[in-house]
Amino acid sequence: MEEVPDAQPPATAHSIKDLQQQLQVPSLDHGLSKAEAAERLKVNGPNAIESHPTPKWLIFLRQFNNLIIYILMIAAILTTIIGDVTDTSVIVLVIIVNAIIGYYQESNASDSLEKIKKMLAPEATVYRDGERLDIPSADLVVGDVVFLEAGDNVPADLRLVDIDNLTIQEAVLTGEANSVIKTTATLPADTPLADQSNMAFASTAVAGGSGIGIVVATGHDTEFGKISQAVSDVRKGRSPMMREIDGIGKGISYAIIAAAVLLFIFGLIIGKYSLPVLALAIVTMVVGSMPEGLPATTSVILAMGVSNMAKKQHVIVKTLPAAETLGSVDVICTDKTGTLTKNEMTITTIVTPKATYEVSGSGYTPKGTFTLAGKPIEPTAHPDLIALLTAGFEANDTELHQEDGRYVINGEPTDGAFLTAYYKVFKKDPDNTERDLMPFDSNNRYMAKLAKCADGKTRLFVKGSPDKLLPLVVTAHPDFDTDYYLKLTSQFSVQGQRVIAVAESTVEPDITEITPALLEQGLDFLGLTAIIDPPRESVISAIKQMRRAGVKVKMITGDHPETALAIAQKLDMADSPKAMTGAQLAALSDEQRQQAILDTDVFARTTPKDKLTIVTALQDAGNVTAMVGDGVNDAPALKKSDVGVAMGQSGTDVAKDAADMVLTDDRFARMETAIAQGRRIYQNIKKSILFLLPTSFAEGLVIVFTILTQQAMPLRASQLLWINMVSAITIQFAFIFEPAEAGTMDRPPRKKNASMMHKHDVFQIAYVAMMIAGIGLWAFDWLTANHLTDRLTASTMMVNMIVLGKIFYLFNIRTNTLALSKNFFSNPMAFVIIAVMLALQCFLTYVPFMQDIFQTAPMSWREWGLAVAAGSIILIVTEIDKIIRIRWDRLHGHGTFPSVSKTNE
Repeated sequence: MEEVPDAQPPATAHSIKDLQQQLQVPSLDHGLSKAEAAERLKVNGPNAIESHPTPKWLIFLRQFNNLIIYILMIAAILTTIIGDVTDTSVIVLVIIVNAIIGYYQESNASDSLEKIKKMLAPEATVYRDGERLDIPSADLVVGDVVFLEAGDNVPADLRLVDIDNLTIQEAVLTGEANSVIKTTATLPADTPLADQSNMAFASTAVAGGSGIGIVVATGHDTEFGKISQAVSDVRKGRSPMMREIDGIGKGISYAIIAAAVLLFIFGLIIGKYSLPVLALAIVTMVVGSMPEGLPATTSVILAMGVSNMAKKQHVIVKTLPAAETLGSVDVICTDKTGTLTKNEMTITTIVTPKATYEVSGSGYTPKGTFTLAGKPIEPTAHPDLIALLTAGFEANDTELHQEDGRYVINGEPTDGAFLTAYYKVFKKDPDNTERDLMPFDSNNRYMAKLAKCADGKTRLFVKGSPDKLLPLVVTAHPDFDTDYYLKLTSQFSVQGQRVIAVAESTVEPDITEITPALLEQGLDFLGLTAIIDPPRESVISAIKQMRRAGVKVKMITGDHPETALAIAQKLDMADSPKAMTGAQLAALSDEQRQQAILDTDVFARTTPKDKLTIVTALQDAGNVTAMVGDGVNDAPALKKSDVGVAMGQSGTDVAKDAADMVLTDDRFARMETAIAQGRRIYQNIKKSILFLLPTSFAEGLVIVFTILTQQAMPLRASQLLWINMVSAITIQFAFIFEPAEAGTMDRPPRKKNASMMHKHDVFQIAYVAMMIAGIGLWAFDWLTANHLTDRLTASTMMVNMIVLGKIFYLFNIRTNTLALSKNFFSNPMAFVIIAVMLALQCFLTYVPFMQDIFQTAPMSWREWGLAVAAGSIILIVTEIDKIIRIRWDRLHGHGTFPSVSKTNE
């Protein structure tokens, strides 16, 4: 792979003659010699994008390099040694599930590189030794002379040296829908990528015409190759929440290990317990205290949230942590074309010499009305309007048709706008017979059709750029007011609209061919049309809601600044949107660029590198950034962003693979609901952690308190493992179905480095854990000391007391409002899960074979009453705590806890 050596100025700024000399290409007709091409290929390597992916097996093994996983592995070994197959199976399952999730997330990135490689043209037509040959694209070298024609994929970056009406579709690279008209003229050295009309870029598609170019870059040195390298180089960090959960898990693991070592030493010193009993107790304490349910619960809550998004919101989330990260997004960077807008050009205004008409409807669906001075009209009653619509329909080589219930075009979007406008009035095509067609020409900038019309006359229909068409009108009408219509054109352009002029002329009936001389005879002006790629109807309200939720939206596009800014104003992206081009951004110092990126709302004429720079700068400033895009040019930024979002219908495979989530129906408005879901998921994960930790610690504290007080073990290892593995995990899954707190989208997103747990959360975890363990031990000692029941029944009652304590605590932690309020029944599934848990406890208590396995005994109504009373103490104390906090917040003006909203489920 290679590029123009010492390319200062770049290839765009070289004259053709200078470029030939620099690349040692004596003759364009002769091309390189086969021997010279072979030598260059040997020295510089093939024209290919090569990747060196990490083996899949190594990616999978890397998922086990984690402290919690190490501890869980040791726990699994120890539980195997003590013969607890059930606990071992659950721990191993958790380890494997987490490894699979991590493997999927990490291996996904390499797929986008493979998609990029598949987009490269397999063959190229070159001139070598004076022969025109088809060779593998990989064999192309800098200096090769390549021939292009309609339908070809450009095999490398080419400096064009000869063209014949050449147009190239560069949407995969620049994101803009319209084909680019190519030239051979030398351009300034600082010409932005989207304006480099004398270049043909690798993997773009020739839409029409033909041309010849000299290869100036191959492989990784092409613009496409640079995108590939950028995708490969980008490293996405873990989400803030996952980093914090990792930290919590690591801290807890160290603390549990330290406590276990100290407790084991203490047990040996006091000599109260035999070594097997002490070892079994310590292992039980470690496994009971270790929050192995933490990764499982987090994964399940994320997975259920992801499933809900896919089924109800048309959002497919590929990496589970991305679902939660959405909730903390505070900046969304998005492409314009096809994302904020429909990518379906629409005529909105028609100006004829007689009147100005407004046209309703958007996109290619032929539905809409025509109005004059604000009043609906019957278009057929206005001959000037019908004449323009007919001429725009005829001077056209695009097709409009339905596919899967949607109207789509085969051709140019601008031409599609004229077809749609015509079909808004007529159901049938004009009864005209085509005689000749002049395709759009990059020099003339108009297209024409000669046709014999139904009234017997032969007419020439023409549409194109006003600055090219109006002089032809002046030829036939010297008094025509060109300045007026050029000024009107400028006014529409400033508003972000494309302006096309339409004209016709009646010619002699025996004329069958369109010639320059025929056009030079002059034309009759029919009018101007203002065309816009309309904003999606749902986007305006979505942006309004996201701004209220503290989420900024920034537009990054390859379009002109005026057009992009006009769209931003229509969408109300900011009170006073500010625009800046990629070239202007590049000219700033690092410090100025950082500040400019934070202050700017619209980035126009951007390159893929600019997009990556913008996303990186926003992240460096502490923002959690989402990137929405659909093209190959978006792939590096999609991968770099905290949440990459691709379009499902219009998005390229490369974009979808680089992204974390896909909007299946291409509706940007889905981002609003996705962010709301992300915030709900975060709330529920936090609740599950605040529930899991004290209840897990309580089980470990039972062993700790028992050893410290040198008492006989009140619970067997199997009983603690039952509580830990069956009870805790089952109950905490109730948080999966918990609805969002009201006002979720009326608050700003949490800060990137904000802690999940505050001081009070830690305090509550500590006192709840001690209460559950302490009440259970006190009840056991009181019952046995007073001979109110035997040790087996007391042990069974303690198991149920701990479980009921968890259930009562669930009602406190699941909502920020008081438990006994209108929100008590807001999560029906919580009651189903509690019923299942109580059924399992009865199964444990009364079924004979379970009594044999877990050493339990039947309980009387009195004993159940004591267990319920003990458990209710947990709820009463935590609710008193909550009341104090609510009143404290009200007293200090912090507001009250919001109620639960069912609308955000």
